[in-house]
Amino acid sequence: MRKLLTALTCLLFMAGLVIAAEVTLVKFDKDKKEITVKDGDKEKTYKVSDKTKFSVTDKDGNTKEATYEQAEKRLSNEKQFGKLKLDITTDGDKLTEVKYKGGKGKKQ
Repeated sequence: MRKLLTALTCLLFMAGLVIAAEVTLVKFDKDKKEITVKDGDKEKTYKVSDKTKFSVTDKDGNTKEATYEQAEKRLSNEKQFGKLKLDITTDGDKLTEVKYKGGKGKKQ
């Protein structure tokens, strides 16, 4: 019984460390590698690391990985500030994964 309770406690604790949410891009600082996002009324800044994964979803719903350079180009566009929705996964103040909607789908 003690092992079960310990395992359950560890599971709940670990689930609290990694958080996924849909947020709106406020600004991107490519020099500091920081993304500021807005979740409801709160603004929060997260750091982008070499381990951060980026992926883009096209109009058809197909998802593919994106490079940091591709993501940087999209996130640096000031026209996207306040409009671009991101699905982010965080670990503390670091981003582990960023998903966003991209441009064109497959041409038929």
